[in-house]
Amino acid sequence: MSDMPPSTSALPTPPAASAGSLPSGASASGTPYVALTLATLLALGGLASSALLWQKLNHIQEQLARQSADSGALANQAQATAREAQDLARDAAARLTVAETRLGEVALQRTQLEELMQSLSRSRDETLVVDIESALRLAQQQAELAGNLQPLVVALKSAQQRIERAAQPRLTPVQRAIERDLEVLARTHVTDTAGLLARLDELVRLVDDLPTLNAVAQAATMRRPGSADAPAPAAAAPAEPPPWWQPALQRAWEALRDEARGLLRISRIDQPDALLLAPDQAFFLRENLKLKLLNARLAVLARQTEAARSDLGNATAALNKYFDPASRRTQNAATLLQQIQAHMKNNEAPRLDDTLAALATAAAGR
Repeated sequence: MSDMPPSTSALPTPPAASAGSLPSGASASGTPYVALTLATLLALGGLASSALLWQKLNHIQEQLARQSADSGALANQAQATAREAQDLARDAAARLTVAETRLGEVALQRTQLEELMQSLSRSRDETLVVDIESALRLAQQQAELAGNLQPLVVALKSAQQRIERAAQPRLTPVQRAIERDLEVLARTHVTDTAGLLARLDELVRLVDDLPTLNAVAQAATMRRPGSADAPAPAAAAPAEPPPWWQPALQRAWEALRDEARGLLRISRIDQPDALLLAPDQAFFLRENLKLKLLNARLAVLARQTEAARSDLGNATAALNKYFDPASRRTQNAATLLQQIQAHMKNNEAPRLDDTLAALATAAAGR
């Protein structure tokens, strides 16, 4: 009994201790188990980690696959968009080319139209300038011939209205020159040539009726005193009738007395050459006076004031020398001559130099 080993139940159960606290005999027998446990735990941990890693890897692969698929779709979409953009760019380039071509055509047409409008406007302006210049030169000639400023005023105002209707800036200097010439004409007074010519024509018609001095002297010589022009003696009181021979003797005596007075006549002669003119020379005297007046008329038409005054002075001298100053017709002719000389003026119709120079500049296109 004593040889039997002691019962294990009688032995006290050692408390669970860690491997470090085990006795050396127990650690030797429990080490493989622990190692196996640790290895199992490590393996399980590795498997778990591998599973987790594999799961993460799968998730990452799935994400990469999805991203790759998305990237492919985006790439395809981007390629499609790029192709559409290229198509749109080509279409836009084609449209731009067409638009540029049309724009070039429109610009060319506009340039041609502007050139045509400028050509038409220039041609119209040149025609207007030529017409105005011709009208002004014609009015200048009319004013010089007629001695009247009205043709110049009318021509300048008409030109001013035409330039205002044209509304061309290049004609503005012409309009200013016209205004200056109108102001000059408003301050100018010239000879009334038409009125002078009318008075000269009237004076020429009066020459044929003017009495000469020699005709007046002859009429005075032929007039007898005691003729019918002499006043009749006052009627005497009724008396006895004279004898029949007394009236005859009285008439014979008066006739003899008149003849004696006609043989000898004493008078003052201021113009002896005028009285010595023969009766047939009066015709040439009147024609000479008419010639002087006609020369004055031509000088007035030619705007030769001094020559006209000289001819009028000669006509006045001939009128006072050879014609009867007591005659009313001679007095009327002398008065008419004085009026003509008083209306003679030296100033001529002003020239439109400013307007003509401006028109020449506008016609030259400067």
